[in-house]
Amino acid sequence: MPLAFSSPTHGTIAFGFFHIETPMLLLQNHFFWARDFMEVMRDLAATQAHKWFQAELPAFVIDRPQDLGDLHGAIAGRARHGFLGALYARWPFPARPEEFRQKPRGAAPRREVLELIRRFGRPQTLPVEARPEEGLCYLGEIAFDPPGLRALVDYVWRGGMPGWEDGQRPDWLWEAAEVIRHSDSPWLGGLRLDPAEVGVPV
Repeated sequence: MPLAFSSPTHGTIAFGFFHIETPMLLLQNHFFWARDFMEVMRDLAATQAHKWFQAELPAFVIDRPQDLGDLHGAIAGRARHGFLGALYARWPFPARPEEFRQKPRGAAPRREVLELIRRFGRPQTLPVEARPEEGLCYLGEIAFDPPGLRALVDYVWRGGMPGWEDGQRPDWLWEAAEVIRHSDSPWLGGLRLDPAEVGVPV
């Protein structure tokens, strides 16, 4: 589930997985694929420290709260409105608590998730800029300092609050981790990304 993270520009923000059957992330009201996010972070980790880094993250934005939906209500099955309501109506929260684990290969096909989100949101490229002179990396308008950015990457590595099912991770995450682990980047250097670290402690 999404957790609270700190941003120097926006205070406390929500970031994370929001459905165990799809590897999509939310950042406030922006949605993007975890694979795309980690590929951008991999490229940032490989960029020389003094260089300004720029990339584009394909995303969707949902402007109105009623189009976004109520995550906790959708999980409980009592709120069917908006994107989150439609997603949980199609793929409900598991009946058994022990099945609440992020799936490396979820049951929700990417094509069907895209069809749903297009009903409620609009495509919007999210610019990513790491500015060495400021010591901040921007995801759209939301900035993170290096510890904050490392916290986002660590969250994805762990599979969020429930953790990856059986500790299994998708191939794209291993590929990004291999670059990040060996990086001396001031943004992402020092992350261990230990395979045994599953689930974010809360």
